[in-house]
Amino acid sequence: MLFVLFALWIIALGLMMIDPRSSTMRWMSAVVFTGGFGALAAVLSENFIPYIQQTVPNPSIASVLYNFMGLCSLISYYGLPYSFAMLSLTYNTFWQNPKLRTWLPFALLVPPIACLVFTPSYTEEMPIAFPVVATWAFPYILIGAVLIIIKKERLPALKRTHLFTCLALLPPILCVGVLNYVMPSFGFYRMWVYHVWILAFVVPFFVYTFFKYGFLGMRLLIERRKLDSTLRAITSGTAILNHAIKNDVGKMRLFLEKMKQHAEDTQQTELIQDIDVVMNASMHIRDMISRVHEQTQELPLRVSPVHLTALLQDVIPPLHPYLTKIHVHQNVPDTLKLLLDPIQIAETLTNVLMNAAEAMPSGGELTIRAFHAKKNIVIEVKDTGMGMDKSVLKQVLEPFYTTKSGSRNNFGLGLAYCYSVMKKHGGSLELSSEPGKGTSVFLIFPGNRLQT
Repeated sequence: MLFVLFALWIIALGLMMIDPRSSTMRWMSAVVFTGGFGALAAVLSENFIPYIQQTVPNPSIASVLYNFMGLCSLISYYGLPYSFAMLSLTYNTFWQNPKLRTWLPFALLVPPIACLVFTPSYTEEMPIAFPVVATWAFPYILIGAVLIIIKKERLPALKRTHLFTCLALLPPILCVGVLNYVMPSFGFYRMWVYHVWILAFVVPFFVYTFFKYGFLGMRLLIERRKLDSTLRAITSGTAILNHAIKNDVGKMRLFLEKMKQHAEDTQQTELIQDIDVVMNASMHIRDMISRVHEQTQELPLRVSPVHLTALLQDVIPPLHPYLTKIHVHQNVPDTLKLLLDPIQIAETLTNVLMNAAEAMPSGGELTIRAFHAKKNIVIEVKDTGMGMDKSVLKQVLEPFYTTKSGSRNNFGLGLAYCYSVMKKHGGSLELSSEPGKGTSVFLIFPGNRLQT
């Protein structure tokens, strides 16, 4: 059980350190931490107290340790199901109304407190009244597991993390419910010894999925921070490069003008043509790096309350030449008003809509809709174009990556720019795509951008 104790408390500490402000993370950590108290009680009972009794035969020390063991055991038996119930309520909030969300945590405390007060006191042979406690503890665990399973993630990037969260969390907690509460109610005691075998499979799976796919959305946070760092490096790098090239191109033009004047005075027609080629090439280089810099520079936000339908009315008409074969459907509430930078969001929507149009050269369906997801407001732009496979989808947000290799005017900065704009608004950009089924782009705004 020592392995179980260290594994649980290391996981609990890690979860708390990752995002201490998240109520979901705090309750998840509480579930694991209270489970660790059960393992600590087992270690005290099986190893530490017998050793102390043999080496230091002092009844008062043994009594203190025994009482501490009993406290640890009760924290585990009563705290774990309550913590898991609270975790499920914070993880899946769609079904709750505000009054229920306020009073339900206190109502859920009534059964454990009643059991502590009215059931027999702790003994090592019978730590709790299993038949009584199981009547509320196992339903807490079972209903909580159902609430977690039925949670609907509308954003594609969170669907996979939700799946692996369920696989890493629910099997061990359901086993705890059966082994710690149900089976002892029928006379099968000390079933907790099998937790070692359960965690031997669960802990490696948890570690693997955490680092490869994410847990409770944390992998997404790591990937976004890496992309943010890349964008900042490109912004500063292109600014320096733009400044240096402008200076050097200016020097080149100065000397090329002198050379051209000399060639004209001496009537060297072929040399004049060569100089014109060099001058045009230098100007092309300057223009190209200037355009890259314009797409990567940090522009300050100038926010104002904007009706989303009005913004779309400004964005879509100029794109009509590209949408002649495309049926556009809008499902955006007329009353939806957000606090945003209309110019930068308009440019973002233009980029996304142009990408959608280019993905449907023979025509198709383009859907623009807005909806609420958790505390966010989401704008989805969905096309029925060719779609992208997973290898392309992983790279499309990376600066300078482009699938339009035949275009000399495309730098692969469109979606990177859109991502940067959404980050400056406190939101994010996500994509979902399948080959042959089209692509969805999700512009996610935080709830505090909503204007009522």
